Amino acid sequence: MNKFFAPSIVGAFCALALVSSSAGLSAAQLDAGPGTGGQVQAQDAPAGSTAGLEPGSLTGTAAQPAPAALTVDAPETAPAGETDAAAPAPLAPDLSVPVLPAVDAPDPEASAPDTPHTALAPASVPAAPAQPAAPQPAAKPATNPVPAPKPAAEPVVPSIGPLWAPDEELAANQAERRAAPEATARSLQTESLVPDSNAAAILTVFTKINEYRVSRGLNPLKYHATVAGLAQEWSNNIASREVIEHRANFWTDPRAMNPNNGAGEVIAIRTDRDAAQLVEWWKGSPGHNAMLLDPRFNVMGAGITYTDRQYRIWGVVNFFGYTTLPAGTTNSPGGAAVTPPLPAPAPTMCDAPGKQMPPTLNLSAAAIKGPGDLVSVNASGQLVNRASNGARSYGAAKTIGTGFGGAKDVFVTDWNRDGAYDLLVQWTNGNLTVHQGIQAGGFRAAVTVGSGGWNTLSLAVGGWCANNRLPQILAQDTAGNVFLYPNKGLGDLSARTLVATINPARKLSMVDFDGDGFQDLVAVANDGTARLYRGWGTPALRAEARPVIAAGWQDVTGIRPLRGVTGTNSTGLALKRSGDVVQFWDVSAGRLASPSNIPGPWAGHRLAQ
Repeated sequence: MNKFFAPSIVGAFCALALVSSSAGLSAAQLDAGPGTGGQVQAQDAPAGSTAGLEPGSLTGTAAQPAPAALTVDAPETAPAGETDAAAPAPLAPDLSVPVLPAVDAPDPEASAPDTPHTALAPASVPAAPAQPAAPQPAAKPATNPVPAPKPAAEPVVPSIGPLWAPDEELAANQAERRAAPEATARSLQTESLVPDSNAAAILTVFTKINEYRVSRGLNPLKYHATVAGLAQEWSNNIASREVIEHRANFWTDPRAMNPNNGAGEVIAIRTDRDAAQLVEWWKGSPGHNAMLLDPRFNVMGAGITYTDRQYRIWGVVNFFGYTTLPAGTTNSPGGAAVTPPLPAPAPTMCDAPGKQMPPTLNLSAAAIKGPGDLVSVNASGQLVNRASNGARSYGAAKTIGTGFGGAKDVFVTDWNRDGAYDLLVQWTNGNLTVHQGIQAGGFRAAVTVGSGGWNTLSLAVGGWCANNRLPQILAQDTAGNVFLYPNKGLGDLSARTLVATINPARKLSMVDFDGDGFQDLVAVANDGTARLYRGWGTPALRAEARPVIAAGWQDVTGIRPLRGVTGTNSTGLALKRSGDVVQFWDVSAGRLASPSNIPGPWAGHRLAQ
């Protein structure tokens, strides 16, 4: 769902605000409402105040004739160390966007007048000297006068007040800053992203910024692929969610490589793919312009994301200043290193075997149609699906498979990331099989990926590793040890690594409970308590208290994480309980909301996970 409603906006930009908040610009904040001509006006916060834009801070204005150029006045650059603004806030570095095939979308500017895309119009334009009016013949009265069309209104582009990382934070002890990463990325909806190469656009942004700096007597910036990975990940993230916001404290991310002489971030979007005009937007705003011309910066990285939505290009640039250039710094994107390269990192169980991103498939004929469907196994061993209709409603039960009477648990997942939902089946004889879903309906023949012993484990399936888009398995043994099994496709699942030792659980479920973009583990113990173990995109759990999020769940026999049941991108849990009851618990707000029952009948059914 598009979150920007003002079709005449041709670009937007913002620069980093210091403190994490929820100041992303979304649909509710950009829509001026009826009667305002589609205009939106956002004021930058004065020094010393919070610049997070809440809905109440956006003011609809009366329709005016479209200006020759959009005008936005951002506040002047705050000196390093000041904290006068706030804005909201990691996955794998990727300089291309390995997402979906490009979709031809109508060009929003195709029928619009050719309006300059510079950010600032001149403060004043001298009036042309008056010319004597030529005599005109008397006009005949019109018999059917046609009212003149009202000029189209063009909205003022919102912005977030610019601010740099304070010097005292850059000088802080690195070990303390690395104790826990800033886990502020949110779940991505990648279907709108387009996989076209962004190499030319990144080079354009890099070149234009450096040409501008050199013209002002400054040294050109160098480039670093690791910094670019940080920028690209955030560009993908906000483009997929269609929200303009900053990543809070991005300078503490390991990919920033310990900057000690300034840090900054700028963001811009456009309805076309003109990367050069992204730079023009930044140059036209005083605050953003100052960031482009900050003499402390000597390294940058850029991320460019294409979408098939109204805003077709999203750009993020991170700037850093280093006393000593980090290893791997280059003179340009893809250029030769000017410092010795960093050694290759040691492989981990989270490493992806390759780039994985499903195409957009029409699953109307598939056995499982979406991430909100409820799948169960009935007393006859038939696999039954109830397709989600949204708003907590479901379609009629439909048999989609047979022969599952010997299954201990069935897990619904897109195991091979081809866009169709598959089944991972844990059998009472100890085997583990994968049944690949077919877009046209049904499943391929089962493939055994684990032989013997799997019936003794409690499993959860999902995207535990942030840098790996393939789902993985968390498995707990009877002693409480939780192991991560990386996805080997249709190969044998034998390699594993220990994640943690926790209280033994009867049931596990992997879900992004706190909405930070990383999967968490919900474990239901024999005493009926449900405890939350938060993840942060690596094999390990967070080192923190493990809160009890529910009690009285002794009768729970199945937990199914669901998405989109109560609204777009919503998250929830379906529980199968005694008395043949299936409940839905929404967790989109980072806590368990009041449950509601999902109509059955559910007698004799075991809920798939």
